[in-house]
Amino acid sequence: MKHVNTLRGRSIVGIIDLTRDDLDLIFSITSLLKETDSSDPTAHQSMLPGRTLAMIFEKPSLRTRVTFEVGMTQLGGHAIYLAPSDIQLGVRETIADAARNLSRWCDVIMARVFAHSTVTELAEHASIPVINGLSDLEHPCQALADFYTIREKKRDVKGLKLAYIGDGNNVANSLMLLAAKLGTHFTIACPEGYEPNAGVTAEAREIAKETGSSIEIVRNPPEAADGADVLYTDVWASMGQESEREERKKVFKKYQIDQKLLSKAKPDAIVLHCLPAHRGEEITDEVIDGPQSAVLDESENRLHVQKAVLALVV
Repeated sequence: MKHVNTLRGRSIVGIIDLTRDDLDLIFSITSLLKETDSSDPTAHQSMLPGRTLAMIFEKPSLRTRVTFEVGMTQLGGHAIYLAPSDIQLGVRETIADAARNLSRWCDVIMARVFAHSTVTELAEHASIPVINGLSDLEHPCQALADFYTIREKKRDVKGLKLAYIGDGNNVANSLMLLAAKLGTHFTIACPEGYEPNAGVTAEAREIAKETGSSIEIVRNPPEAADGADVLYTDVWASMGQESEREERKKVFKKYQIDQKLLSKAKPDAIVLHCLPAHRGEEITDEVIDGPQSAVLDESENRLHVQKAVLALVV
């Protein structure tokens, strides 16, 4: 089957930027790359030869930095790591000027930032594609890897139930939007005041009307986990929220995926966590290291999905 590339030259600032055809294309190319990568690590060297990825980091990273850098290397290109001290977006120079300069030298930008407005401003002023590697509103590459993993384990994601336990953060926002677009039922159990972004929730519910999925916010983790095909969690306090950590530990103490909560889900349910994990807080060792955990598959798939995204947009 020949795919028409609908993504060449486009930025991916959030899940909302992607159509159903875009998503199908990303997942299809991910599968092709992953299959050939397993038999020959150099199989994709001719895809982006001589191309350069600028990686802007305002936050530290393990998975995002390594997977984008390894991915670009495997595609035959080169990645440049720009630490917070190197670029100082909006301080040393304007975001717009940084975007215009990088566009003259590089072929694609990946930005892992605090404020979502930074990514949108980069995309607005860059003449090359900009990929959101994480912002305070969305984490689209993570959600794409998550749903690719669910597809691997469950085949069809339409009609499945994904239960998210914990803080309605950037990962929850992207997962909720992607679930709505793909027809997956999404339920989040979170304390009052820690819901996903209201605008994102409204958008997801509108999309869900077209795909037949449901978007629910509940307070009780067992209610969310009941009959779930996928249980998902993330840290209670994200980067930038360190001052709230002790308070959040008190608020979220009942929002833990342990074996008891996992037993509420379907017997063949899988468990996902975007990592890093605070073991003993949002998830127990027994679950994250247990037979239903797909966390390491999910982590590996960041590489394959992001390779597909890079190959398609550049």
